[in-house]
Amino acid sequence: MCRNIHTLHNFEPPATSDEVRAAALQYVRKIAGTTKPSKANQDAFDHAVDAVAHATQHLLDELVTTAPPKNREEEAAKARERAARSGRYAAAASAS
Repeated sequence: MCRNIHTLHNFEPPATSDEVRAAALQYVRKIAGTTKPSKANQDAFDHAVDAVAHATQHLLDELVTTAPPKNREEEAAKARERAARSGRYAAAASAS
């Protein structure tokens, strides 16, 4: 799975349309193998992003859970903590 695509379900506040579109864009980029399509492929690329964003929004709207919503800031802090413990960002942290 693409590391830049994050869980969007069960957060307070809910995912915005910009977040849904960003996830769709990352997905299509990964599948297409490019971050910027050629002019010949731009329409197909844009159509795919629109379709994936639409399907994603429908999925998010229809999912149900009994779990309490997660707080975005708390989840981001947990992710930073996990990354620091794993050593993935040790070089960047020591450079600052």
